[in-house]
Formats: sequence, structure tokens, C-alpha cells
Amino acid sequence: MKDNELKRQKIIILVLALLVIILACYIIVSKYKQAAEEEKLEIYSLGLQDGYEQAIIQILQQAVTCQQIPVFYENQTINLIAVDCLQNQSP
Repeated sequence: MKDNELKRQKIIILVLALLVIILACYIIVSKYKQAAEEEKLEIYSLGLQDGYEQAIIQILQQAVTCQQIPVFYENQTINLIAVDCLQNQSP
């Protein structure tokens, strides 16, 4: 009887060890995927921010030429011009 109990205990320990290994692998893969997704989101955010900055820089560079700058959004267009340019043209 002791041999059967000993075998049963070894099998239970082996099964529990396998379950722990499987659970650890699942957690590691899950955390890796989550970190990869967060990195993609951060890169996207940085690219978006860079795009906004480039747009503002282009508007400012065109504004100093004292010409109207058409800005489009959806179905609206607004022409911008620097206030300094308007004040310099006043009599």
C-alpha cells in the first residue's frame, strides 16, 4: 500500500508542477504581449505628436511670409494670416 500511495503522491506532485509551469508560461506570454502592445501605442503616440509639431512649424513658417494660409478641416476652410502682417499694412 505504501508503494501505491508514494506513486500517487509523485503523480500529484508532477501534475501540480506541470500546472505551475503552464501557468507561469501563460503569465509570461500575456505580459509580453501586453508590453508589446503598450510599446506600439507609445510609438503611435509619439508619431502623432511629431505630426502635430510639424504641422504647427509649417504654419508658422508660412505665416512669416505675410500670405494667407488655408487651413482645412473636414469640409471647412479657414484662411489664416499673421496679425503682425496686418498691422504693418495699416496706414
